[in-house]
Amino acid sequence: MTGGDAYKAKLLTDEALDAAIAAYLADPSKPVVLEIGKHRLDVAAAVLANAYSTEVLAREDGTPAQRRNAVKTAILLAPVA
Repeated sequence: MTGGDAYKAKLLTDEALDAAIAAYLADPSKPVVLEIGKHRLDVAAAVLANAYSTEVLAREDGTPAQRRNAVKTAILLAPVA
């Protein structure tokens, strides 16, 4: 199951997703873990595993919306363990 599958199944709420994205963007060095049922998703690991997201977040001229969407993409594509 991916974060996107969990989102479609309503195991991952909009509020939890938004909070995780905001927390990660506020301080990427602090651990952010999404709890999805019995599973957990490490947001930093999801971002690092996604080439698109790391590229967007490395840009100095990236807009807040681009940065937010990059983290969201990483979460939704990441496998949930």
